[in-house]
Amino acid sequence: MLAFLLFLAVMSSPPIVAEAPAGAPIALSAPPADATSSADLLFAECGLEGVMGLDAFRAAMQSRSAHHAGCHVLAVADMTRPSTEKRLFIIDLGSRKLLLRTWVAHGRNSGDLLCTAVSNTSGSLQTSKGLYQVGRKILSPKHGDALLLQGLDDGVNSAAESREIIMHAADYVGADFIAKHGRLGRSFGCPAVAPEVMPKLIDLLQGQLLYVFAK
Repeated sequence: MLAFLLFLAVMSSPPIVAEAPAGAPIALSAPPADATSSADLLFAECGLEGVMGLDAFRAAMQSRSAHHAGCHVLAVADMTRPSTEKRLFIIDLGSRKLLLRTWVAHGRNSGDLLCTAVSNTSGSLQTSKGLYQVGRKILSPKHGDALLLQGLDDGVNSAAESREIIMHAADYVGADFIAKHGRLGRSFGCPAVAPEVMPKLIDLLQGQLLYVFAK
């Protein structure tokens, strides 16, 4: 009888709950952050509001996430803007800051002032959109120091290597050319930049990512 009463007492007692030490924070489980919300927050933290388009940044971050591509520096070429604008943005995602903003040219057959057509086809002389892995520095016989680009989006920019799409310097990129022609010159499909900027990009972008945003 005594054993039965003791059993009832144990079963009716409140469960013992381990308490955190006094002053210790209580860990709460939170739902995973929405990818778009995370990109929007990072956009604000990097001080990009009023500097570049949120839609271009969102697309770049979503593509980076989809490819599980890690990098601390992300270049975004917003080809929806006219070539007279400094539409190439180099962003340090780690330190949350814009490192550089500069001009970038689009392909000859992609349009004049605006990039209105894209292609992954050899001989098209058009820009290819999408995410690129930026490779090592090379010496181009025609353009000098340049950066290799590997297209990561199948059927969209995957022919970049066979098309010899690289990031290189060109004398048709810069304020003087714009003043004379009302736009930048155009490449054979490469994201070409001003000669004075190329050494900085070589330092910043080897092993990093480039996203070309285009319609």
